Amino acid sequence: MLNAIIVDDEEFARSSLYFLLQENCENIHISGIAKSVSEARNLLAHHTIDLIFLDIAMPGENGFDLIPQIQSTSTHVIFTTAYDQYALKAIKANALDYLLKPIDIDELKEAVNKASKYIALSKTESNRNEGLQNLAVNLSERNEIRKISLPNGQGYSLVSIDDIVHIEADSNYSVFHLANKDKITVSKVLKEYEEILPDNQFIRVHKSSIVNLNYLREYNSKNGLELILKTGDKIAVSRRRASDFMEKIKSYTNFDSDK
Repeated sequence: MLNAIIVDDEEFARSSLYFLLQENCENIHISGIAKSVSEARNLLAHHTIDLIFLDIAMPGENGFDLIPQIQSTSTHVIFTTAYDQYALKAIKANALDYLLKPIDIDELKEAVNKASKYIALSKTESNRNEGLQNLAVNLSERNEIRKISLPNGQGYSLVSIDDIVHIEADSNYSVFHLANKDKITVSKVLKEYEEILPDNQFIRVHKSSIVNLNYLREYNSKNGLELILKTGDKIAVSRRRASDFMEKIKSYTNFDSDK
């Protein structure tokens, strides 16, 4: 049984989530409900909490203002949010859990099951805390994503995007090739990382490849359009993505083909 609290300023959101949890998640005990971050702090001070369902956009302090209090604990967080493209990108980049409002029952069950396994396995808190810290920085500054958290089987590796040379698809997995020659295999498809990574630096050149343009050494069309990276790796560009690649190169190098 996991002790949980719900933190949301909207009464309907609080009550509907409470009902969904009561009806569908037998392993969740609701220890309290808060309509503000200050109320949540009070609950955390008086109860041992395993799981927080945390709204992001609230008047006064937002959900991320609660992060400093939970970073040094083993409390797991599931963010609940209406659609915010940047916030979702930052949450995904740090491999943290979220639910989009209105909350879908199946997605709720999946998130709770994942949280239960995470808590039961007692994975290293340092990785999770680093992800929370990076998320807080990303959202306070609303800059481009510069680091992402990659599940590595033992926890998470926080990787600078500048260290990613290219990513290749392997069935439903993504293999990250890093500048130090390390490889990290993640059980997510390329599409997820295509949406997260800055599109002024990364480009999908093939159904099975995303390339960091900072590592591009040359490209040629001897055997179809092919990229040669600074690491020596050769990456094929698919025919249907060739024109997109050429447009991106013009923008990336500030090159105007009409001059």
